[in-house]
Amino acid sequence: MSISRRHFGLGLAALGLGACGGGLPTGGTSPVKSTGLPADLRPIPNAAYDAWVDAFKPRALAAGISQNTLNAAFRGTGYLPGVIKRDRNQTEFKRSLEDYLSIAASEERVGKGRAAFARHRSTLAALEQAYGVDAEIIAAIWGLESFFGERKGDVPVISATSTLAFDGRRGAFFEKQLIAALRILQRGDITPARMTGSWAGAMGHTQFIPTSYQAFAVDFTGDGKRDIWSEDPSDALASTAAYLARNGWTRGQAWGREITGDTSATGTVIQPQPGGPRFAVTGNFRAIKRYNNSDAYAIGVGHLADRIAGGGPLRTPFPPDANGLTKEDRIALQKGLTARGFDTGGADGVIGPNTEKAIRAYQQSRGLPLTGTPSQSLLLGL
Repeated sequence: MSISRRHFGLGLAALGLGACGGGLPTGGTSPVKSTGLPADLRPIPNAAYDAWVDAFKPRALAAGISQNTLNAAFRGTGYLPGVIKRDRNQTEFKRSLEDYLSIAASEERVGKGRAAFARHRSTLAALEQAYGVDAEIIAAIWGLESFFGERKGDVPVISATSTLAFDGRRGAFFEKQLIAALRILQRGDITPARMTGSWAGAMGHTQFIPTSYQAFAVDFTGDGKRDIWSEDPSDALASTAAYLARNGWTRGQAWGREITGDTSATGTVIQPQPGGPRFAVTGNFRAIKRYNNSDAYAIGVGHLADRIAGGGPLRTPFPPDANGLTKEDRIALQKGLTARGFDTGGADGVIGPNTEKAIRAYQQSRGLPLTGTPSQSLLLGL
């Protein structure tokens, strides 16, 4: 099965497949740090956007947002062209389940997950006790959503959600998110300067959209603020546990498992990629999908959780890809290209833009057709 980025949703940023950034002011003093942010995720002048904001503010006031909150929230914000570009290009990204899991449960992510779990073991254990959600599942969602807090996103949420609301493709949805974000600011949980997230407005360690934050965010530390942005991930992890607990998670039930051989009494069995592993899944698998409605995402969470707990890789191999290459072949190809001076940016077996660029450079150096496509003949020629 080919899996589209639209179906992954917000977990892509943590997988290194999305882009996060922030903004510069169109006027006044910006409360947002802009160092290192992509140029297209910094505000640019846009008269139509400004007019939309002017028309929106009375609606926000009518919804109970104070003038002071509006003034503070929109100071230094503006139209982000990169947000629109990313929103419209979502369907272009596709990966197989094998590729997705190669990223979602990479050895680097597993190692970081085990280290993060050890650092926060007491908090995660307390959350498992309080909410009934497995500690490793909470940690795995953290890992997929923000690489254990390393990639929470730097895009100002007010700029992102207002840009998307103005654009209109999903205007009603994003205006609802914008109003929710303003309510969060008005409550005092976070300041405008610290309210940052993904290009689509997902926030914090576990990437809550504003309406989900309003419904499920938890002040686990007891400081009076539901701070999912803090270096301390406790509130964010608790919020994720609360979300799953209120969306059908059953205490003591596994998410599922990889199966081999006879499946006669295993319940619901899925095989997202033809010829690849099969999984027997439970109601808790469906609860994870409430967080992100994708089989690949839920399998990624479950498998990463199993790896964090000390489990090994999947036992069933995936079949060769459309080019006749196994994952081991693709890794060998990447290593071979890099050794010859055509850097693929790593050797994970996932053929992305860097590998395709390296292939074309190699082909050009040999006078071959510039396809950028991996193949057995290319591998044998290295």
